[in-house]
Amino acid sequence: MGFTIPDKIENRLFINNEFVESSDGKKFNVKSPYSHETVASVFEATENDTNKAVAAAKAAFPEWSEKDPHERGQHLEKLATLMAQNHEQFAVLDAICMGRPVSSYFDALYAAGFVSHYATAAYAYGKGTTSLNTKGFVNLTFRQPIGVVGAIIPWNVPVVMLAHKITPAVASGCTIVLKSSEKAPLSSLKFAQLVKEAGFPPGVINIISGYGTPSGSTLALHPDVRCLNFTGSGATGKKIQEMAAKSNLKRVILELGGKSPTLIFDDADISQAAAETAASIRLVSGQACIANSRIYVQDTIADKFQTEFKKHFTNAQIGDPLDPATTHGPQADEIQYNRVKEFVELGKSKALGKLVAGGDFPKANGKGYFVNPTIFLDVPEDARTFKEEIFGSVVGINTFSNEKDVLAKANDTEYGLYSAVYTKDISRAMRVAKALEAGCVGINCTSPSMAHDMPFGGYKQSGQGREGFGYSMENYLEEKAVLIKIDNAAAGMIG
Repeated sequence: MGFTIPDKIENRLFINNEFVESSDGKKFNVKSPYSHETVASVFEATENDTNKAVAAAKAAFPEWSEKDPHERGQHLEKLATLMAQNHEQFAVLDAICMGRPVSSYFDALYAAGFVSHYATAAYAYGKGTTSLNTKGFVNLTFRQPIGVVGAIIPWNVPVVMLAHKITPAVASGCTIVLKSSEKAPLSSLKFAQLVKEAGFPPGVINIISGYGTPSGSTLALHPDVRCLNFTGSGATGKKIQEMAAKSNLKRVILELGGKSPTLIFDDADISQAAAETAASIRLVSGQACIANSRIYVQDTIADKFQTEFKKHFTNAQIGDPLDPATTHGPQADEIQYNRVKEFVELGKSKALGKLVAGGDFPKANGKGYFVNPTIFLDVPEDARTFKEEIFGSVVGINTFSNEKDVLAKANDTEYGLYSAVYTKDISRAMRVAKALEAGCVGINCTSPSMAHDMPFGGYKQSGQGREGFGYSMENYLEEKAVLIKIDNAAAGMIG
């Protein structure tokens, strides 16, 4: 028995604490990647709608930024509670619009914990410093919210992304306009309902649905948006950077793609490494920027690892993402399905490695954009399938003989988001962690392993800036030096 789709799904824009239709009445259809049926028609934000949302955020900023952290935190704590209570509804909405199986859905509970943290975080991160190091002065710094924030999120884990973008911004005293992905707007609009229920003042949080053009580009170019936080493709990230520079040189945080390598040495726990690397590339049907899509295994243990990996990786139950028995969902839409299919067919037709599992495109009861978990062995290092982000459950497994050789191969990419190494040799583990060109390195673990209080972000074309507890709020605060000259003439009066 699957989960139940709600009778009424919110489809309007959330601007200034009100749900409103788009200014031109235009909608776009959201289709299930499983049934291919339309599950909702959502109002598409125009340039005018986006401007209205920014204006609402700008009007709300002075009063919101003057509230103390406790006042802001009360709304966030209420929101966290509501998110946890509505976990199942979030799971259903993401299942029907982008195919995420409810069986593996953790997102709303995870996000609720993130929101709860920021309910009190501003006390710690909003403090400035003092200095007596300049003779005749007492100097200090103010840390003040930057202003209106724009955020653009992807479709693969939208509720997690909402929490990552919105909560540190509003906790710091900023107001925000967030654009959801046109592939997965429904959980964002459910979140907006909870924002209203949590009692946030009008204009503090605004959520719009639509495409990169015009709503996303309007945010990137808007002179009243002082900071833009984007997660998505590298190509779009570059465009956003250009638009930010052309407009008001707004601060930009980018979390972009990945082609993450995992290195498995001959002293590793092979069973653990096989199970965890298989789970990584299977996560969200491979539609995760941190998935370990390149695996390098030492040649002396290659056969054993490949056998173990294949056992875990191909043990997938495809089907209706609303069915709790389903463990492997469809690709998010036809565009994504065709992209993954193109890479798989390229690997097969050009013999870019040895296909040992998958490579086919099954249906579940005649439905769905499914790609079976696919393994290629011995992939040429310069192959497109090994260089470009596929965003599907397609993995290449190559062998290596020595540490120097595998590090050169692992780093031979313009991506640098996540890397991992499995070994029992702590000295080697630390050498490799230091050498890998990535913003996060797992030792005897791989993605999605994370630590809330560690920085997350990418090297090279995987992005810029860092997020995480103790780091996210830095993005939304300006630092101001205040110089106070002391009247030393009165010093003789003391005592």
